[in-house]
Amino acid sequence: MVRTPLTPQERERGERLGALLRQARGERSMVQVAAQAGLSTETLRKIETGRAPTPAFFTIAALAAALELSLDDLVKLCAPAADTGTANAEAAVTEAAA
Repeated sequence: MVRTPLTPQERERGERLGALLRQARGERSMVQVAAQAGLSTETLRKIETGRAPTPAFFTIAALAAALELSLDDLVKLCAPAADTGTANAEAAVTEAAA
């Protein structure tokens, strides 16, 4: 099976997701968060750096639970920057990460 190349929009969404997860992780170590989510540190590193821009749903759900983020906020934050709800969602994630 040949995988279809990702579009620029999919790559950008993956980069936004990675940045969001790094921000939400705060001062916690990557090892700690990955273990809490049941993932390898390398998987979390790839997601945070955008090298794995389309992780599986259950991977994101596990990370959201470990970081105490709602999946709704993740969806809003990963939407294109022109989305008007992005600023509100970013504020919610900042509050949740604090």
